[in-house]
This record gives sequence, structure tokens and C-alpha cells, in this order.
Amino acid sequence: MRTYLRDMRTSITIVLSLLLSVASIAQDEARYEELIKTAFALYEQKDYKGSAETYSKAFEANGWKGYQGDRYNAACSWALAGVADSAFFQLNRIAEKMNYTNLGHISKDSDLNSLHTDKRWGEVIGLIKANKDRAEANYDKPLVALLDSIHNEDQGLRQQIGEIESKYGRDSKEMQELWANMARKDSMNLIVVKRILDERGWLGADVIGPTGNSTLFLVIQHADLATQEEYLPMMREAVKNGKAQGSSLALLEDRVLMRNGKRQIYGSQIGIYEETGKHYVSPLEDPDRVDERRASVGLGTLADYVSHWNMTWDVESYKKQLPELEKMLEERKEK
Repeated sequence: MRTYLRDMRTSITIVLSLLLSVASIAQDEARYEELIKTAFALYEQKDYKGSAETYSKAFEANGWKGYQGDRYNAACSWALAGVADSAFFQLNRIAEKMNYTNLGHISKDSDLNSLHTDKRWGEVIGLIKANKDRAEANYDKPLVALLDSIHNEDQGLRQQIGEIESKYGRDSKEMQELWANMARKDSMNLIVVKRILDERGWLGADVIGPTGNSTLFLVIQHADLATQEEYLPMMREAVKNGKAQGSSLALLEDRVLMRNGKRQIYGSQIGIYEETGKHYVSPLEDPDRVDERRASVGLGTLADYVSHWNMTWDVESYKKQLPELEKMLEERKEK
């Protein structure tokens, strides 16, 4: 009996240790995310030294582990703060240990201009180019170039929306011209992407690169409802086969649901009140569990997402407002 009790105590101790370990990891990750947000906010405020030091605190809080994008951003802050050694430490880390491949971006990033005259810059660029060459060995390069061009056109036009709206107004002639130009380009790009999908299926990043893979989604996301419904099953299958991102599929699922007059699932679709110009989360199914669904497809919290439109997510307030919101949208549709 004493042996049995001792074994039980040992098992309980192991379970408790595991539970404490899991809790500790969760706390470390939460602290990491909190510090990363602070570091980026300091960068936006042009406090580059404070930003860089906060990135370091984030890595330390997470057992000196950090995501590739966060280490890249830390390098930018260190470079802007004039601390080249720390900037190169982060760049070498992502080049050597994390197979960073975005040669085009790093070469043009003005945040890193102060490093260009340092001999270590050429060494880092050489590592990244080698990573890129290995990653792209099996790419369909002509198709990559075509999709990259479509991506730049698609996103370039949409990046003008905020600037033109704030300068000329939401109902201005300039905004109407932008929407018309966007619709024309979207139509032309859709012809190309539909031909690719019909002839070759939903190609993965291993064939057309991450940008090309994202472009397939973006063009369908910006297409008419009939086209979205036609290719939605293909994208679902692509996600199952690792050829498309679950987070992208979630956005397409939401858009199709909304266009069919149904509630969205992931909260990705944002509307705007015509009278005030303020934004709102379009009608959402089961708001209480939205963050669980978002996490399951690799999306961050809805609170973080809506903050890009200067909104605060309050689930209880949203549930109270939802019937009135749906009534307003129904009346708008009938006009």
C-alpha cells in the first residue's frame, strides 16, 4: 500500500508540474505579445531606442525565442537607433536560423539604410539571396512574375483608398475614379487568375511563392459573388492540402456568407455607417466564441483586428446592438 501511495504522489507531482509548465508557457507568450505591441508602438512614435530595447525584453520573456517578423522589426529599430551590432545580430539570426528569403523587401527598406556601408551588410544579403535561391529552385518563375505584378497592382490601388478619402472625401469624384479604376483592374486580373485556377488548380507557395499564392486568394476575394462561390470549394480543398492559408479561407467564407445575407463566422467583414462614416463589425454568428474560431484558423483576436478601424470590441454591447444593425442593413438593401 505504501508503494501504491508513493506512486500516486509521484504521478500527481508530475501532472502538477506539467500543468504549471503549461501555465508558465502561456504567461510567457502573453507577456511576449504584450511587449511586442509596445515595441511596435514605440517604433511608430519614433522612439527607436525604446522600441529596440522593448523587443529585447520580449525575446527574453519568451526564453529568447522570437518570431521572424518581430526579429526583423527589432533589427530596424536597432538600425534607426544607431546600434549596428544589435541590428546585425537580429538580421543574421533570421538569415541563418530562420531562412529569411525576402530579398526584395530588405534591399529597399529605408529603415536599414544606415547599415549599407558596413561590410556585414553584404554578408547578410548574400545569406538571404542563398536562402531565396534554394526556396525558389522549383518555382514556375514566369508565373511567379505574372502573379507578383497582379499583386502589386491589386494592393497598390487599395493602398490609395485611405489617402484619397481623407484628402477629398468618401463621395468625391477622385474616390469614384479610384473605385472605377479598381473595378476595371480587378476584372482584368480575374480573367488571368481564373485561367490559372481552371488549368492548374490552386497552386501552392512551393510552385508560385507566398506572394503568388496570396494573389490567387486576393483576386477571388475581390471578385463577384458567383465567382467566389465557384472557387470556394477549390480553396477549401487547397487548405486541406496545405496549398492555401486557413486564415485567407476564413475571410472568403465570411464574404460569401455576408453577400448571401447571412451572418459571418470570423468577424472579418467590416461595414461603415453612411451617416457618420464610423465602422462596425458586420453581423456575426455566436459573437461570444468568435476568438476561438479565429484562433483555429490562425487569426488574432477580434479586438486587435477591429482596432485598425479605431473600434473597441465589446461583445456584450455588440450583442445588444446586433438586432438594430441587422434591421438597418435590411432597410438599406430594400432601398
